[in-house]
Amino acid sequence: MGVPLIQQIRIGAYLMRQRISGNQRYPLVLMLEPLFRCNLACAGCGKIDYPDSILNRRLSLEECLGASDECGAPIVSIAGGEPLLHRDIVPIVEGLTARKRFVYLCTNALLLKKRMDDFKPSPYLTFSIHLDGDREHHDKAVSQEGVFDKAVEAIKLAREKGFRVTCNTTLFEGVPPERIAKFISYASNELGVEGVTVAAGFAYERAPLKDVFLGRQKTKQLFRDLFKLRDKSWRFNQSSLYLDFLAGNQTYHCTPWGNPTRNVFGWQRPCYLLNEGTVGSFRELMETTDWDSYGTGRYEKCANCMMHCGYEPTAVADTVAHPLKALAVALRGVRTEGPMAPEISFEGQRPAEYVFESVVKAELEKAPPATAKKAKAAAEAQSSAAE
Repeated sequence: MGVPLIQQIRIGAYLMRQRISGNQRYPLVLMLEPLFRCNLACAGCGKIDYPDSILNRRLSLEECLGASDECGAPIVSIAGGEPLLHRDIVPIVEGLTARKRFVYLCTNALLLKKRMDDFKPSPYLTFSIHLDGDREHHDKAVSQEGVFDKAVEAIKLAREKGFRVTCNTTLFEGVPPERIAKFISYASNELGVEGVTVAAGFAYERAPLKDVFLGRQKTKQLFRDLFKLRDKSWRFNQSSLYLDFLAGNQTYHCTPWGNPTRNVFGWQRPCYLLNEGTVGSFRELMETTDWDSYGTGRYEKCANCMMHCGYEPTAVADTVAHPLKALAVALRGVRTEGPMAPEISFEGQRPAEYVFESVVKAELEKAPPATAKKAKAAAEAQSSAAE
């Protein structure tokens, strides 16, 4: 595991307090999206498809720190968009680390070299660099050449300056496991990142491309094939049981409240991948969301999801409840042969509902007619295709 001891101890203590208190639903990671604006147009992300009136919005410093205080999660993942475009990103990070939150600043690293001296190395700050594989694959994924080399340069500089660095890697359709294995070895050894966060890409509703994403069965087989190639140098920024789940060895239900999302619309339910409406407070999110209506086997939109935002909290809770099982997986490695764990039944899942977000609709009503017409047509086409 690539997670430092201080973080393991503090997160472990937080989890034990929740368990002792009998809390069944609690946040583990706050997904903080202070803006949607980005300097890339990745094929698997639809954030920048919003109109300019929304892309120009920013959560204020006070709103970001207030969200952390309100939520209380020990980890804050600052995503977007590109967080380094936010003019107050430095005081946001400083305010969160002063609260002893473990901050993962998610960035494509195009601006990191320029902004790096604005930050100070800390055990509470990690630069989580988006790298979806080797040079060819990553530059294709982000639809721009040269991004991989800039990210690698930024990673090396950050490591030299004493920063914690991880890389966030999403796996898509058609990439050979041997190629992924080679990249993870490169990241762990040559780049020296603290850990790699891996996940199978999920075709969430705002993603502009859908044919690059994996289904559940393909995901499980891909990770089994990948872990057959694992060597001792690999480091992951994830729990052993979540990795075991990705390889089809655990039957888990999604726990989306573990990674609540706060963005420019409000508190988004049920998770950052789906927008089924927003509310004004974390308490309202927790108390008024019908959590039992979401997740694989419950909702058609969630059918193929195996993302960390929903299943890592489940795996972490299982680790606390069954530490010997988690230790066994960590020591022996993920099982890559034999029968897979039973799949969740899809018989009772409710059909997908496609709702044009009220906030977006209100913004488009203020936009020029051509912009509004184009955005509405795209949303309607997306809904029709999904149905």
